[in-house]
Amino acid sequence: MTEQFMLVLLLIIIGGAAGYVFRMAMALSKRKSMEQKAASAVQEAEKEASKIVKAAEQKAENLVKEAKQEERELRKSIQQTEDRLQKKEENLETKLAEVSKKEEENRQFRIALEEVKETLKQKESKIAEELSVVSKLTEEEAKNALLEQIKTQHETDLLAQIQKFEQGNKEVLEEKARDVVAAAIQRYSASTAQDLTTTTVSIPSDEIKGKIIGKEGRNIRAFERAAGVELIVDDTPGAIVVSSFDPIRRQVARVALENLLLDGRIQPAKIEEFVEQARHEINKIIKKKGEEAVYELGIIDLDPRIVAILGRLYFRTSYGQNVLQHSVEMAHIAGLMAEEIGANVAVAKAGALVHDIGKALDHEMPGGHVKIGMRILEKFGADNRIIDAMKSHHDDYPHASVEAVIVQAADHISGGRPGARRDTVENYLKRLQELENVANGFDGVDKSYALQAGREVRVFVRPDSLTDLASKELAREIANRIESELKYPGEIKVTVIRETRVIEFAR
Repeated sequence: MTEQFMLVLLLIIIGGAAGYVFRMAMALSKRKSMEQKAASAVQEAEKEASKIVKAAEQKAENLVKEAKQEERELRKSIQQTEDRLQKKEENLETKLAEVSKKEEENRQFRIALEEVKETLKQKESKIAEELSVVSKLTEEEAKNALLEQIKTQHETDLLAQIQKFEQGNKEVLEEKARDVVAAAIQRYSASTAQDLTTTTVSIPSDEIKGKIIGKEGRNIRAFERAAGVELIVDDTPGAIVVSSFDPIRRQVARVALENLLLDGRIQPAKIEEFVEQARHEINKIIKKKGEEAVYELGIIDLDPRIVAILGRLYFRTSYGQNVLQHSVEMAHIAGLMAEEIGANVAVAKAGALVHDIGKALDHEMPGGHVKIGMRILEKFGADNRIIDAMKSHHDDYPHASVEAVIVQAADHISGGRPGARRDTVENYLKRLQELENVANGFDGVDKSYALQAGREVRVFVRPDSLTDLASKELAREIANRIESELKYPGEIKVTVIRETRVIEFAR
């Protein structure tokens, strides 16, 4: 029993020792494995570090190479620049030498020329002395004696010849001028129509007048303000008279009023809408009239902007004569006259057509219509020959060409025909324009209209610029300036209107 126990105990001891030895072996094995892994990791890290170092060295080497290459290229560029500068310096020195040489040659030439002149003077003096000795007269005395002898011998014949040439040339030139003018007038003939300052719009019945006037006159006031005209609704049965000295305003008002009558909805908002539409329609008509005038005359090289400005003359009058019609008539006459005397027909026609183009903008730009017209033509690249032909028709500039004389003559022919113009109408329109210009010269004025044949000027001011009190003061200032600057019969009523309008939309 004891032996068995001892045997078991021995086995247990041996098993424990074996287990301990096994654990120690396993621990050593794991330690070695971990050491191997650590060594492997160190080796990998060393390899990676070596790769990084090599890559960095390679990159540094590449950067050094690039820097050296850039340095070589920069040095090469600097060298090339230095070479170019050196060549330029050499060329400059060569040219300076050539200039100096030419200057020296010129100096020598001037010296030689002075010597030749001096020699000629000496020879002339010697010849004069010899002639004086031979004739016993000075040079001046010999010349005067010769002229006096010729004058005495042939005075009668010379006088007769001079008178004959003067009389003959004068008669021939006058006859030729009469033939040219008569031929031009005969070959071109156009009717004359004078423009008035009122336009009549027919209405289907007099009941429409009430709708046009509106409640407490609000419609007619809105229309007159939007269009800048005066409506006369009570004088003529079956018609409404649109009165304004500005023909473009009258046409805009006529078109807008006719469209309002067709639409039937006559109210302030619609009035403003139709007036604006009418302005667009009139602008189309202006463009069309300008193109028609150029097409009729066969002028093809004018800028389209010049043609558009020409179309505005369709609604412009001068002494009661339609300016566009007058210009077209002038162009025909000028072309015929140029053809008769052999001048440039195209330049004469174009110069006559645009001679009054400044009147299309004379109320918008400072200066006379001739200067305004010249600025317009120069701005849009018109031929200088055309500008020279048109600028002298009022003798503001000297006649630069025969075409300029033709244009002036054509202007006199067109404007001087019986019934072509009315001076009183032009003065009347000028007075109305001056009234508006005076009112528009004040700050805060939006627009102004001269109405009732110049007996009233209505001034619309911007409500954000002037107060009611300032508007009252403005009316007094305008009246004072009219009294001091203008001449007019009777009295002129100044009405300043300040209106604040607030618009909102319900959605």
